[in-house]
Amino acid sequence: MTTVADILKYIESIAPGYMKESWDNVGLLCGSKAAPVTKILVALDPFEGVCREAAEWDADLIVTHHPLIFQPPKSITDETSVGRAIMALCAAGISAINAHTNLDCAPGGVNDVLADILGLKATEVIAPAGTNEDGFPYGLLRCGHVDQQPLEAFLSHVKTALGCSGLRYVNSGKPVSKVAVGGGSCAGAMLDAVAAGCDTFVTADVRYNQFWDARDLGLNLIDAGHFQTENPVVPVLAAKLAAAFPDVQVKISETHADCMKFY
Repeated sequence: MTTVADILKYIESIAPGYMKESWDNVGLLCGSKAAPVTKILVALDPFEGVCREAAEWDADLIVTHHPLIFQPPKSITDETSVGRAIMALCAAGISAINAHTNLDCAPGGVNDVLADILGLKATEVIAPAGTNEDGFPYGLLRCGHVDQQPLEAFLSHVKTALGCSGLRYVNSGKPVSKVAVGGGSCAGAMLDAVAAGCDTFVTADVRYNQFWDARDLGLNLIDAGHFQTENPVVPVLAAKLAAAFPDVQVKISETHADCMKFY
């Protein structure tokens, strides 16, 4: 019988807790390690809709990238979306595991998947934080090469590959050749991308002044959306779980999608 503890141990083997940022909250955030698992729902976020979908599907566990509990809540009530999500899970006896910045940094995690889907070649870790037990470097950003092309051509590629409704970007006046990627909110690390010799950086949640900073640094900066830059890891994670636990049904959420729209 597969248990929550078995799933947690496996996730920690591919995205160890020591790879997370110090401020992060990862691991088992709801439920019991001893609980049996026959169905896992995988999603980017553990939002209320995902939790209700898990209950309707009779799932025993949700596995997400983002944490169910980020800042410690002062109460668990139906007056907040986080409270309703936790209450829905508890009422249905569903556990919740997440791998957040540890999965961002891990080999084969969020940013390796993002680099792959954008077609980067000879991918490397930028400013590695360390090496894992197998000697592979880990860290937040990746960089790799593409055939040299105008920024407009690369923008079209990014938009199509990630299924973006639109892109925010700044054009530094350089063609695209060496690209850094950081799924989610990684624009604060643009100096690492520049130091690695990158002419282009794909990330999300870019602030107004960061676009100006990138232009001054001579860096093409592309905001492709938080959901779009991180969600590609979900099917990869689901496939890994299905292969590791063939006795367990694994399904990707059918309801979760980016809530941000373009008019």
